[in-house]
This record gives sequence, C-alpha cells and structure tokens, in this order.
Amino acid sequence: MNATPVATTIRNRLPGAWLGQRVIMHADMDAFYASVEQREQPALRGRPVIVGGPRNARGVVAAASYEARAYGVRSAMPLRQASGLCPHAEFVPGRMRLYSDVSVEVMRIFRTYTPLVEPLSLDEAFLDVTGCERRYGTPDDIAEHVRAEVRAAVDLPISVGIATNKSVAKIASTLAKPDGRRIVAPGTEQAFLDPLPVRMVWGIGPKSEVRLAARGIRTIGDLARHEPERIGELRKPAALARGIDARDVKAERTAKSVGNEVTFSRDTDDHALVLRYLRQLADHVARRLRAKRLAGRTVVLKLRYADFRTITRQVTLKTPTDQARNIFSAAQGLLLGETSDGAFYRLAGVHVAGVRSKPPRQLTLRSGSERDRHPLETAMDEVRARFGDAVLTHAALLGSSARMDSERYAWREDVLG
Repeated sequence: MNATPVATTIRNRLPGAWLGQRVIMHADMDAFYASVEQREQPALRGRPVIVGGPRNARGVVAAASYEARAYGVRSAMPLRQASGLCPHAEFVPGRMRLYSDVSVEVMRIFRTYTPLVEPLSLDEAFLDVTGCERRYGTPDDIAEHVRAEVRAAVDLPISVGIATNKSVAKIASTLAKPDGRRIVAPGTEQAFLDPLPVRMVWGIGPKSEVRLAARGIRTIGDLARHEPERIGELRKPAALARGIDARDVKAERTAKSVGNEVTFSRDTDDHALVLRYLRQLADHVARRLRAKRLAGRTVVLKLRYADFRTITRQVTLKTPTDQARNIFSAAQGLLLGETSDGAFYRLAGVHVAGVRSKPPRQLTLRSGSERDRHPLETAMDEVRARFGDAVLTHAALLGSSARMDSERYAWREDVLG
C-alpha cells in the first residue's frame, strides 16, 4: 500500500535514525543575567561583566559573562575573589524582576513549539519536541528555529542540545556553549558520552569525582563499563553514563521551595536589624508565592555567622500560607530561639518549603485579629508592580537601614524548583 503524501513528506524530512524516537531538547540561555545586562547596556558588550553587586561587597557572583569567565570567574564565587581575578570587570547589581520578565518571554516561545516544556530555572528548560518535524523539519532545523526566534524576541544568545533523552540533551547543550547547538543522533549516544569527564553526569559531584578517580574512573566511558554491582549508590549515574534515561519531560513542575537571602555589608550583632531584614525577606517571599499561586507550610530560617558557620531551623505551620505576616512570625520565632549574646551574623535567609498549588479560597468567619489579609497583600502586590517597590513598605521599616538596596547588600533569590 502506498504511503499518503503527508506521511511521505514527514518521512522525507525526518532522518531515518530518528523515526519512532523521542526528540528531547535542552535549551539554556548563555550567561543569562550577564547577557541581559550587556543587552541593556550596550557599552558592556564584549567586556567582562560580573552580576551580584559592588566589587568590594561580601556577596557572591550571581553570573559572569564569558569574557569574565576567561579569567576564572565562576558563579557562587565571592565577589572580592572575582575582583582579584578580573579587576577590570564591570560589577553590576542583580535585577531579578528584569530577568524574570525575560524568562517569561523565553518560556512563552518554547511553548509555541510544544506544550511539553519543563523549566529547570529562569534560564533553562527541557522540551519534548517529538512531532515538531511535521512543521519544522529535522531536529537540527528545530534547534535553529528555536534559537533564531529567541534571538529575535529578546536579543540574547541561547545554546541547544537535542538527543533521545534528557541527560544526553543536557550534556549536549553544555558542549554547544556559547550560542550554539549540538545534536546527538540515536545510536551515537555512547560514542558521544565515552570520552567526556565523568563529572558531566548528573549525580556526580566533586566528592564523587574524587572517589571515582581513585578507582580509575575518570571518563563517562569508564563509569559506563564499570560493573554495576560495584557502583553502589552511583547506580543511577552509571545508567546515565550508558545513555539510559527514561524520564519524561514534565510540563507541570512543582516548586520545592521559594526563598530569599541577604548578605550584610558588614557582620552585625544588631538583633533588631536582623529582624527588620527578616520582615523584608518574608514580604518578598510571600509576593513570589502569590505570583505563582503557591502556598507552603514549612518556614525555614537560614543564618550564617561571622565565622561562616551556617545553620537552618524550620517550623511547620498548621495550614499552608502565602502571607508575609505568617512567614515573618514563624521566622521571628526561629530567630529568637537561636539568639545568643555576642553572636555576629553575616547572612540571613527566609525560605518556604513544601509548597504546592494553592487551592481555591474558602471564605471563613474570623476574629478581627486573625482576619485574612490576602486581599490587602494582593492589592499591595499590584501597587508595587505598577509603581515600584519603594512606594509601599512596612511601618516597622520606616527610617531603618533595612531596605532592599542592591547597591549595598547582596540579595539572593532562589529559583523555583
């Protein structure tokens, strides 16, 4: 029986090796925060840019342009260390709202190709583009369509990897950087993976890499050929090393936690100042929860002392919340339980864990002191979104130094996921 014209067209446009195979894309914006800053300030293009705060601040690098990376600057590196490595770099404060807005547009573009989009962070996502060949052609063509559309829409570089599974696609996109594409055809996965360093496999961290090296396992191929019964806790990474990854692209990815942290400009033992920061942090976390229509029950307090000792304390509420007052009250109680004379703090953070989609609200009868503040806080969100954060603040913060000032303090916002 002769094939239909449509089927013939599809078959001719899709290489035989891909017929009946999944086509999984990993798309990753290049040096995302730094690239956005270079786009916004053309004078920064081609120059080393470090996002995170002033060069003498005590925070860490949020992102570094490829020009800065050439000097050894990396994300999560102390800003002062980055300044020593690249003293002529341009240091800029982060602008999370701007980056979030750009991310929304990029994810929107992804969803025009397929509903199966799984964001991993603001700047990367998996896409199951199986079937897109009907409109866009080969996997290589699909990758170029996506890259071209993102470039046209937001004027930013993006790297893309395509393979038959998520693990190989992600490694391919890493090797495609900067601003490139890498396609791993079905049946070539093992040849592609074998020579690569073992640390590129998901689940292999620095400590595991050292342990494996002591056993003569340095490449992905070494791990793939190792006897499974001798791998122990690394069986899942070993399966990935053999190109085996059956995970689906999940369009609905639930956030695990939402949080914000601040590194102080100098160590402080001012308990009242730390409390004012916790109030501001709780307010920002609550706004992010409401924006995503999420709520959580577990409030986590993070404290880092002057000697870099870091602790976390948590409490579980009776009901999920997205209200700043509840989050701050819980964080305040946790701080009071940890306060000790002479303690100096370097960093404070507030996180809400165990978050989930918020169910429809049910009206309840409450006393005046316990009334639902959701309408008030939602109205505040709308005012701030239109006129800026500075137009509304808590009375407890008036006249205090605990205002969100990215020029003086290193603020960090956790990515959902």
